[in-house]
Amino acid sequence: MKLKLLMVFFIAAALLVGVSNTAVASEKITVVLDWFINPDHAPLIIASEKGFFKQRGLDVSFQVPSNPNDPPKLVAAKKADIAVSYQPQHYLHVDQGLPLVRIATLIATPLNTLVVLADSGIDNLSQLKGKTIGYSIGGFETVILKVMLERQGLSLDDVKLVNVNFSLLPSLYSGNTDAVIGAFRNFELNQMDIDKRPGRAFFVEEYGIPSYDELILVAHRDAIHNVKLRKFVDALEDGVQYLVNHPKRSWELFIRGRKDLNNRLNRLAWRDTLSRFALRPGALDRHRYQRFAEFLKKQGLIKKVPQLDTYAVELPGP
Repeated sequence: MKLKLLMVFFIAAALLVGVSNTAVASEKITVVLDWFINPDHAPLIIASEKGFFKQRGLDVSFQVPSNPNDPPKLVAAKKADIAVSYQPQHYLHVDQGLPLVRIATLIATPLNTLVVLADSGIDNLSQLKGKTIGYSIGGFETVILKVMLERQGLSLDDVKLVNVNFSLLPSLYSGNTDAVIGAFRNFELNQMDIDKRPGRAFFVEEYGIPSYDELILVAHRDAIHNVKLRKFVDALEDGVQYLVNHPKRSWELFIRGRKDLNNRLNRLAWRDTLSRFALRPGALDRHRYQRFAEFLKKQGLIKKVPQLDTYAVELPGP
């Protein structure tokens, strides 16, 4: 009789655990990426592949936007929980009144560069006088260029600006531009090597641009006390730690079921992005964020410097 009672007890306990786990796992989070999956998203993908989200009772799904401008707007409209965004872009959204808050960092350094062909003879920005420079997106990119040129005693009036949309490298290869701003050091430079048209990069943070986080995660201001966001960021940190400890195995997990990502460009980008991931994604450097806000205000990109806690936070613990 005792044996039967014990068996009934253990079966009931197992059922209860199953019910409990199901209930916890039903806590869903939708993450809208900034673009198609690529090595910039590695910590997110590894956290998912290793089950770190599930271990915290989260059912995380990733969505690829049809328009890269949409993710923050979807979160602002409460149609998604989290969006992958960019720190510079985030200030513009907040300045426009979107109720968004930075909750974590993916890539903790700038990726943006000004690039010329290595054989162009341009090895100093002062040599850009009279040259044609291509860009994809006005606003922040042209401000970056303005500040970089000022360091060399030049102004935007000393160069010709051309909007090449997203054809940065084709415009360089064809000779339609002498330089381009907005090329990412972990992708475009590697693509140039693959194309046997090597480039020379001028890193924006070395020419007067305050250092910033390239990729961040934003959530709706009303949601920052929701414990599931804290669980998400903790799982993301586990993903980053695994990634830096096991880069080879992480690459295998990254391309598992995504064979289209297994190419030379992504392998090189993976290598060059590893050292740029935020090891403590939830941590916030308050001075760094406030300094960048003041820079954007000085450059006329935002109307006022917002109170830090209204647009960037470290999430409270559970």
